This record gives sequence, structure tokens and C-alpha cells, in this order.
Amino acid sequence: MKPLKEQHVMREFTNRWGSWVDPKPIQPGVFRRQGGGFLVRKRVIDPRTGRRREFKKVLPEADLATACKTLWDGVAEIRSGIPTPAKAKIHFINFAVSLFEEKTLPGGKIKSAKGREKWEHVIRLHLAPTFGDHLMAEPITRDLIVNWLKASRTKVKESGEPFAPTTINGWLDVLRVIINEAAVRFRWTYNPMDELDPLDTSDSCTYPEEEPNSLTPQELVAFLKVFLHLFPQHYAFAVLGFALGLRPSSLRPLRWKGPTPDVRWDESILLIRQSHTCRQEVMAMTKQKTRYRLKLPPGLMTVLRWHVENLPEGPMRESDLLFPATTGRLAAASTLQKPFAKAAVKAGIKKKITPHAMRRTFQDLARAADVKDIITRRISGHATETMQIHYSTIEQTEICEALSKVTKMVGFDQLLEGAPRGGAEVVRNPANDHSHQGGSTENP
Repeated sequence: MKPLKEQHVMREFTNRWGSWVDPKPIQPGVFRRQGGGFLVRKRVIDPRTGRRREFKKVLPEADLATACKTLWDGVAEIRSGIPTPAKAKIHFINFAVSLFEEKTLPGGKIKSAKGREKWEHVIRLHLAPTFGDHLMAEPITRDLIVNWLKASRTKVKESGEPFAPTTINGWLDVLRVIINEAAVRFRWTYNPMDELDPLDTSDSCTYPEEEPNSLTPQELVAFLKVFLHLFPQHYAFAVLGFALGLRPSSLRPLRWKGPTPDVRWDESILLIRQSHTCRQEVMAMTKQKTRYRLKLPPGLMTVLRWHVENLPEGPMRESDLLFPATTGRLAAASTLQKPFAKAAVKAGIKKKITPHAMRRTFQDLARAADVKDIITRRISGHATETMQIHYSTIEQTEICEALSKVTKMVGFDQLLEGAPRGGAEVVRNPANDHSHQGGSTENP
């Protein structure tokens, strides 16, 4: 083996694998970090799965010999399929953070800023206090997880309200991913997540009948008239939301000009291919990991042209974004919250209306317009019929019309023609008539 030598050559560092490193390795798989120390990385075949598996570790204080040894030991461990004693002593919190970092690398499953924010929040606030010090050499017990779920149901938000079962199930989803991965990597004898069901949510209703967060066609007209008067700068944003049922996160990054516009003005085409959740990051796909195009009718194109013609001079007009913030950058996720609340009150709408009402209202409008379900899902981006139903609000007028068709088919009311007037005579069976007072109940 050749002796290890460090070469102190000044190079420009680049951001790779979540760290700023020298793009040229000192030794195969060993990269010098800008802040000191090394990053080691290599992909090898895991004999348990037959697939390539990455070994990567950041060593901020290690020397070159230690970094190389760490890489060799890690590669040998993967090839053997047996965790080393040192790795078996890792605590839950360190393993969870390491797994989180893996999933946020390029090609990882956590792609959005909102997803990273959720994982960091759940691990730090809800998992670490209970599981953080657990040594991963042994499986986490099912009883510990069940007790954690029970304790989670007593937690309250800053407002004093308890967390909803759906929220706790979101925490459980993150824990499930971590434990499923740990069960494979540490070769646990059993997985405590097997047959562990999420909390029952059947008794919790996000959108009750009194608060459907959806507008009828009549309410929508009244709402948009007020909205146009109070907030003309957001009118086109709201119109596209109600007309297409798209998530606001898919509308905020739309571009109306520039090298890659999403509005094809000559073709009346709108490209849905990005998603913005928080900060100034844009994901190059929708939440459902799809990209598609929509042919817009003349009425919607008129609204969009009116919108861009009235963008104020300065950062907003100079921006390529269709719905930019006043700074010309991506608008915040809360941009429409207050405008929607104020417009609903001004329009005399008693129920609570949020920007999510755009997606829910679209489902009801499409159904009222007899649009086929497959077309409705194609426009709004719903992946399944179940989600489409979840976002729909069935009006009582629709139910009444449906029942009227059934009633007319049979003619229940018409059968009353020629019915006895004054009520039918009641025929009693003396054997079962016990209405007389003081009589014997025995058979005569």
C-alpha cells in the first residue's frame, strides 16, 4: 500500500453531498473539507440486497489516516453485511439525523424545503425526547412506541388545543421510516412497527358540514366581486386557483416570461411543473411528482393578460414570476390568508374560507358542470379518486335533485292517487292486542 500523503494544493471548493469539499479526492473516496477535516464517501454492493449502497461520513476533526481508516472500515462493514460493534453503539438521535441527511442529498426522497422542515421539527421536538438516547443495537420496544403515542395525545399546541390525531400520525410516519431503516441496517430480530396501526381519525372531522371550506357558485361570484375590489393584485391568482383547483404551491412559482416561461401565450398553454413550499426554494416537479400542461380557455387567458398588464412598475414587473411578491421574489405561503378572510367577511359569507377553498371549490364546480371525473383529476392534479372525493363537498341541492330523479322514476307520490281519504281502518289481531285494561293475557 502506498504511504498516505497530503497534498496542499489550493483548489476551489464545491458543494457536494451536503458539504463544501475539494472536488479532487486526496485518496479514492476521501475529500478535504473547506472548514477542516475530511468527507469520506464510497458506493459498494451490499450483499444482503445485491444493490449499491452509499457509505458517507463527515469527519471535521480527523487527520488523513483516520479518514482513510474510517472509509475502509465502513466499506468492509457493508460488504460483510454485519454491523461493527462501534456502529451498533449509535444512539437513535444520531442515526435519525444521519438518515435525514441521506434523504436530503441529491436523489434523496426528501426534495422540498417543507419536507426538510417537517423532518427536522419532528425529530427534534417529538422523537428525540423519548427515543433519543436509545442504543440502536437492540430494537425499540413496541410498548415504548405505544406509550409515546399515548403521551403525544396529551400534548397541546401554543393555543392550548390538543394536537389532532392526523398530526400525530404524521409524526408516527417519520418514526416508522427511521425504525424500518434501522431494522434492516442493524439486523433487528423483529420490527416493532409491524402491525402497529396509526391513531384512529374517524371521530375527527377536518371539514364539518358547517365549515366545508368550499363556496357554492353563487357565493363564489359574490366573493370574487369583493376580492377584485379589495385585492386586485391577487385576483388572477385566486381565479386560477378556483378555476383549476391547483395547490397554491403550484401557482406561486409560475413564470409568465423569461427563458423558461410556464405561460405559453400564443398557445394558451399553462405548464404545471414546479412547486414552492417555503423560503425561496422551488422543486422542479409538483407535490405528486408530476409535470403536465393545461389548455386554458379564452376567459382565463383574458384574466392573465389583464393581470400582467397591470403589474406595477419596478421589481414586480421586472420579475419573471406571474404572481411575485412586492420584492419580485417568490410570494410567501401565507400571501392569500388575510385577503381571503377579509373578502369573505365583506361578502357576507359566514363560514370560514381559506386559500385551500380554491382546491375544494373547484371539485364542486366541476361536478356541477358535469365534467368527467378523469378530466377533473387531470386538471387539479389529484392522483386518486379517493383524494378527489376527499376534497369534494356534496351540496344538499345535489342530493335533492338525485332523489327527485329516483322519486320520479317510481312515482311514489303518484301512487297516492285513489288512496283512502281520512286514513285507513286499523285492523287489529285480537291475539296480540293487549291494550284492554285489567283483562287476562292468556289465550281465550
